[in-house]
Amino acid sequence: MPATAAPRAQIYYNTPTPDADGRIVYVVKSGETCLSISLLTGVSLTQLRELNSLNEACVLSVGQELLLAQVTAVAPTAGPTTTPTAILPSPTPFNGTGEVCVYLFDDVNGNGVPDENETGIVGGAISLTDRVGKVSLTGTTLGTSVPVCFSDLDEGEYNVSVGVPEGYNATTQLNYTLTVRAGETSNVDFGAQLSGAARVLSPAEGGTSPMLGILGILVLLGGGALGFLALRSRKFR
Repeated sequence: MPATAAPRAQIYYNTPTPDADGRIVYVVKSGETCLSISLLTGVSLTQLRELNSLNEACVLSVGQELLLAQVTAVAPTAGPTTTPTAILPSPTPFNGTGEVCVYLFDDVNGNGVPDENETGIVGGAISLTDRVGKVSLTGTTLGTSVPVCFSDLDEGEYNVSVGVPEGYNATTQLNYTLTVRAGETSNVDFGAQLSGAARVLSPAEGGTSPMLGILGILVLLGGGALGFLALRSRKFR
């Protein structure tokens, strides 16, 4: 049998890594030609000549660097921009202040309600305290329809009481618990009336006019005089 040539060993080619400029370069080895390099790298002869400015003869030298491709560096895709969240200081809570107004009225008819014709009592002792012991205020009621007010009170639970002046009896409770809220005014009415002897009521309070009383007395006196004269005339007959 005729002798046959042994098959040529397969040559493996690993594509070089692009350099810093994005160039893929092949270094010519001994015995290599443009055709063998084209077959090895997969770059066509035409492209190989154009990239390296080679003529048709495509003469190479050992150690010559051939440009196989120019890779454009791809900038990494920027991720979503995160907007920093500003950390603001927590606001200091402000509860605000309120007001309490106290009125002690002369409860003439004893119904526990300040009527239009009933005025204030002067000299009532007011006490205003809060539940936590920070506030302790005092005052005195006026003899008019104007209440006594305590302003700039912090929100919270308060106790208000009134001591009636001597000679008066309370017609309402004299101690009251309330809640003060910011921007609000709490009005508390306490009632009392004179004790002991009955007072003379004015016509506006449901009493009678003093002039009518005088006329009534005169009528009684006149009637008595006429009766006396009639009795004497009978005796002299």
